[in-house]
Amino acid sequence: MNAGREASPALHRLFEAPSVIGALLEGLPEPAWLVDGESLTVSVVNRAALRLLGLKPERALGQPPAMLCGSLEDEAFWQGAARDPFARIRSDTILTHSDGQPRWVSRSISPIHTPDGDRYWLVLLHDQTRRRRAEAERETLLAELRATLESTADGILVVDLAGRVRSFNRRFAKLWGLPGGLLHEPGDAGLWLSLQRVMRDGEQYRLRIEALLDAPLMRSSDMLRLADGRVLEQVSLPQMSRGEPIGRVFSFRDLSEKLAAHQRIEELGRSDALTGAPNRRALADRIVQQIAAVDTGEPSPVFALLHLDLDRFKQINDTLGHSYGDRVLREVVERLRDAVGENDTLARLGGDEFALLIDNAQMFEAEATARRVQQLLAEPFSFDTLSFTVTASCGIALYPGDGGTPDELMASAERAMHWVKEGGRAGFRFHVPRKEVDLLSRMRLDHAMRQALTEGRFRLHYQPQVELGSDRVIGAEALIRWRDPQRGDISPAEFIPLAEESGFVVAIGDWVLREAVAQAAHWLSRGLRMPVAVNVSALQFQQAHFVETVAEALQEAMLPASMLELELTEGVLLGDAEEGLRRMRALASLGVTLSIDDFGTGYSSLAYLKRFPIQRLKIDRSFVQGLPGDASDVGIANAIVQMGRALGLQVIAEGVETEAQRDFLAQAGCHEFQGFLFAKPLRPDEFEQRVRPRRHVVDAPASGWLGLANG
Repeated sequence: MNAGREASPALHRLFEAPSVIGALLEGLPEPAWLVDGESLTVSVVNRAALRLLGLKPERALGQPPAMLCGSLEDEAFWQGAARDPFARIRSDTILTHSDGQPRWVSRSISPIHTPDGDRYWLVLLHDQTRRRRAEAERETLLAELRATLESTADGILVVDLAGRVRSFNRRFAKLWGLPGGLLHEPGDAGLWLSLQRVMRDGEQYRLRIEALLDAPLMRSSDMLRLADGRVLEQVSLPQMSRGEPIGRVFSFRDLSEKLAAHQRIEELGRSDALTGAPNRRALADRIVQQIAAVDTGEPSPVFALLHLDLDRFKQINDTLGHSYGDRVLREVVERLRDAVGENDTLARLGGDEFALLIDNAQMFEAEATARRVQQLLAEPFSFDTLSFTVTASCGIALYPGDGGTPDELMASAERAMHWVKEGGRAGFRFHVPRKEVDLLSRMRLDHAMRQALTEGRFRLHYQPQVELGSDRVIGAEALIRWRDPQRGDISPAEFIPLAEESGFVVAIGDWVLREAVAQAAHWLSRGLRMPVAVNVSALQFQQAHFVETVAEALQEAMLPASMLELELTEGVLLGDAEEGLRRMRALASLGVTLSIDDFGTGYSSLAYLKRFPIQRLKIDRSFVQGLPGDASDVGIANAIVQMGRALGLQVIAEGVETEAQRDFLAQAGCHEFQGFLFAKPLRPDEFEQRVRPRRHVVDAPASGWLGLANG
């Protein structure tokens, strides 16, 4: 044995005392055992090794070492150790516990020679099981996290506090069009330069990212506009570990299609589909802007609003047909455009009514515009072989004398237009304060209306609500009717506006509510389950005890709340949004159904539909009458139906008068309809006789309106 391999006298003495060897092994913190070089069996083993193996001493001592650690590598080593007394090994391996579970260990085997020539191998182990299991769990979690990141529709980017890439998914690479997708590996800080290059304003984006990286705890949401026209939503949140920021997580979503669809619907809601002119809603917004300009002291001390109504236009539709009527309306818009300036606004209010908002106009300028309109319309209209003349009645209101809000100004201009109609048509007239107008007829009508409620002269008729596809009647719309002993039948269009102006509409609305609820309860007692719907005016809805009034009406009649629907006019949505939301939620908690009437003709916004607990939309008759031949009505009807479906709302169309209209709405996906095609508004007994033979018992809510519509 050479000098390098000779054992020291101390080692010789050590091996003369096996008990000392055992004590030394027991003092080691790691599992260890000693293998006899001659017999290649385990001669000494410490308790740490026995715990690791789950063995008793008698099961380990005297055993071949491959029995304790039996990997192929160990078997090969011990076979070679019989020939090479200086063999040694250091590597990771697996041994098996007595319970059958594997244990991962780092194992080293070193030779030991005594002066007497005895040979031993010292086997030392370090238990790696906990670490390996933790690593396996981390790998599983990372795999699950990666799968989650790849399955999301959003692009995800994770960076460290310095902005260096830590991870991102394929959706992120595709969204930003990164070349090759995976060119930016973890640790790369040059990714931001790639993103800046595809931004519309890369420098601004760079500054924004720097600000986020300088504030590790900041949360942000940004709209990013790319050079190719796309719009991305970027949400950035701090990545935390043990309460400390360790990086930042960005998520990106492509909003381009959503915004385009939203913009298209908003455009449809702000423009007239037939003529392309702004509608009433857009006009109101423009008036608000004009008022703001005056209030902020900008030039424009006053402006004028002209309300035009074509004279005897119904004769054109009745004689020549609606297609010719539509051509006339389009031609009128083209002519009126020549009467307005660059800063003026032309709008179609609906039907054959138009408005002109004349900027920076006092009485003289407003009169000149009205005369210009009369001249433009005086030119003959020629279509095919037909030639005819169209005139218009024009009312003029001036700000601020004739009203301080859009509604007040439009009401004043419309009132003046009606005075022109009453005076013979084909002219114009300025609005004058009411005190200068003979109010005797209005006073008489107001008095008669109040007496009618006291003396019980109001009646309710009910128009069936029909399910498209089955023709089942699933609800009834309550419509108010008034027959005066002296005046005869008085149209709701005549007395309801007066009731709204005087505030008496609250009392009328409460009567309609209780009467309709009582009628539904009566039908239910006779075995006819028929939900009813009534309209709620904005003033009625704003009453402090309105929710309690509804609850009391249901309780008095013992009618389930699910059988009552309250139709809200779009004006209801223009008040205090938070208070309106609170009341709507209170009504919804009662179980009452809420819907929006005549959708698309006023001020409705997608934000209201998403936020308020609304369950149904009604397509206004003005969008139904041209179906299916009018391309504009087709586009608007389809848009409303698809929007309603996307928001999970039921959609009902009113004013359906032909089978072609009904068939188109059914194909478009509309859920329900009402109109003369099925039935006109009926007395309660007529309604019951009409629907009972056709109707199975159905528990489905309906939609309806208080009383201005006639089907």
